[in-house]
Amino acid sequence: MSSFESLGLSEPIWRAAAERGYTTPTPIQAQAIPVVLSGVDLLAGAQTGTGKTAAFAMPILHQLSATVDTAPRGPSRVRALILVPTRELAAQVEESVQLYGRYLSLRALMLIGGVKINPQMQKLRRGVDVLVATPGRLLDHVQQRSVDLSHVEILVLDEADRMLDMGFIRDIRRILALLPKKRQNLLFSATFSPEIRGLADGLLNDPVRVEVAARNATADTVAQRIFAVDQDRKRDLLAHLIATHQWGQVLVFTRTKHGADRLAKHLSQDGVQAMAIHGDKSQGARTRALAEFKEGKVRVLVATDIAARGIDITELPHVVNFELPHVPEDYVHRIGRTGRAGNSGQAVSLVCSEEHKQLQDVEKLLRRSFTREVVVGFEPRRVVPGRAPASAPRRPAQSAGRGKPGTGNPFSGRARRA
Repeated sequence: MSSFESLGLSEPIWRAAAERGYTTPTPIQAQAIPVVLSGVDLLAGAQTGTGKTAAFAMPILHQLSATVDTAPRGPSRVRALILVPTRELAAQVEESVQLYGRYLSLRALMLIGGVKINPQMQKLRRGVDVLVATPGRLLDHVQQRSVDLSHVEILVLDEADRMLDMGFIRDIRRILALLPKKRQNLLFSATFSPEIRGLADGLLNDPVRVEVAARNATADTVAQRIFAVDQDRKRDLLAHLIATHQWGQVLVFTRTKHGADRLAKHLSQDGVQAMAIHGDKSQGARTRALAEFKEGKVRVLVATDIAARGIDITELPHVVNFELPHVPEDYVHRIGRTGRAGNSGQAVSLVCSEEHKQLQDVEKLLRRSFTREVVVGFEPRRVVPGRAPASAPRRPAQSAGRGKPGTGNPFSGRARRA
């Protein structure tokens, strides 16, 4: 079994990791760290929760601390640039850089939108070695001439698939044009679509490719359940499941910002502490909601796909798809928030008959068929086609009215053919 020391990392870095209980590299770390240390370009395929942030943060810190910086010292000059798609992911990455670099004399800074730009400009003037940034805010600083990217030695594109999905390709190209041609490039992506391969071909120079999980695979530690329910009963069923099973920490996904706000309000009215997190919230509100969720002050965090990128909670027990995503790959990203680092987790999807196509797309992507289960008291008026539980008793459909929610375990066979 390897250790961070055996991978070639310097003592200050693996000591900082050990103090946080990280002593054994994950598969992506064991494969990627030696590649990054060798100085060549890297194309890495890794799902969220695999430890990919440390896979590039640790060797970058090693490289920068071990390399003599011969260029003239400029107050706004950056040596390593890490581009990420969302503010939450930027905060996670910057926190990791600070953690592993705590015994090094390197400076890290995060540049994100939603907060005032002047304090960021002041910190840039003091000097930065590692810059973690979202593309839009970085370009704001480029326009203000408050950052110098002409000496970047290492570039990281993290969650490149999500950046392309969010329409950042033009911003990325503008940023690439400002970087020196001679540099090391690291690209991390959960999926390798034709668009990602095209980006990699234009960015990477004879890269080493590492991939630690099958494409679009879900973790074996995540138990996946599909509950058939009418759209207008989803909110009541979710509140019922949370109360009946005493779920203490639940991350719920909706498709829209308005839907996230509405669901959080409904749950709160039902006595379940809930907050919403999405792009229309101020950065302060998003940070506060995430902090209170992690601390257990908020029981349910309702999020859109974009806002949830970067939410990293090691022992998050429950993820709920209140609505299935339009893009099946997003299902993999969503449920990858639970079952991390060897912990078990549960992913529950509330599926109405109108979402049959989205469910089929997920099953096709994952090459598996899900059992449709029904909670007694929440039987749908229209069925969701699919495979019924082998042991599930066939029962007459009840009224479509509110009914009396079952109080037993809906996972245990209190279900009928859907």
